[in-house]
Amino acid sequence: QVQLVESGGGLAQPGGSLRLSCAASGFSFSTYVMKWYRQAPGKERELVALFTNAGRSTNYADSVKGRFMISRDNAKNTVYLQMNSLKPEDTAVYYCNAHYFSQDYWGQGTQVTVSS
Repeated sequence: QVQLVESGGGLAQPGGSLRLSCAASGFSFSTYVMKWYRQAPGKERELVALFTNAGRSTNYADSVKGRFMISRDNAKNTVYLQMNSLKPEDTAVYYCNAHYFSQDYWGQGTQVTVSS
């Protein structure tokens, strides 16, 4: 059974940091591209960051470049999103995604709220 379980969300102050984790099981984690998406109220889901598999390269949305960092630990089947210098506009539900050709798996999401 495929599972992606996000954790680490919560309330942060502007300028603060949070670290999201996504624990994966039920598929060959190392072969999948791992991504973080987010969806704010009334907005479409957007890609925040991705980490490729064999190439081990990363890519980020312009809005988070220099502030967020995605990493993965294939031994632990876990992908992380370190979020620094948080802004109120980062408030959203953050989703973990695993993608490989036609296979697409999603986590349930974790709420991140940035507010003073």
